[in-house]
Amino acid sequence: AGFTTDGDEEAFNRRRAVEIKHGRVAMLATIGYIVPDLFKLPGNISNSANLKFADIPNGLGAIKAVPALGWVQIILFIGLLELVIWPQQEDKAPGDIGGDNWVRYDDP
Repeated sequence: AGFTTDGDEEAFNRRRAVEIKHGRVAMLATIGYIVPDLFKLPGNISNSANLKFADIPNGLGAIKAVPALGWVQIILFIGLLELVIWPQQEDKAPGDIGGDNWVRYDDP
């Protein structure tokens, strides 16, 4: 597609990191679509609305059923992970969030 013909390594690494993030989101979305068919959390998702986890429909119907504040909490949590807990470091390869407690394997 010609994305790398200009030889800009910084732009290539950015695209690579974004591709990895999109892949992770797609994997989580797939799990989020399948798991509710198999398992529902006990208790309430919203005490003030008296809404139980069991009342949330599966699939795309869950988008409208989850309260707006719930979506805000999800987005803030993901932002916290992306920007504070596991940010992409300039000196690491795209997708390598690093850390001393991460196990790395040799991959020649």
